[in-house]
Amino acid sequence: MNSLKPWHLLVLAVVFLVLFGSKRLPDSARSLGRSLRIFKSEVQELNKDENTGSKKSDPDSDR
Repeated sequence: MNSLKPWHLLVLAVVFLVLFGSKRLPDSARSLGRSLRIFKSEVQELNKDENTGSKKSDPDSDR
C-alpha cells in the first residue's frame, strides 16, 4: 500500500544532491559517521559504567 519504492529513493537522492551539492555531500557523510562513532562509544561506556556500578551495589556480590 504505502511501501517505499526504488524511484522514491532516487527522488530523495536527487533532492539531497540539489540541496547540498555534490561537493558538500561527502563532508556531510563523513561528519555523520564521526558523530555516530562518538555516540556508539559513549553508549558502550555508559553500559560499562552501569554494569560495574550494579555489581558494586549488589549486596550478594560480597559472598
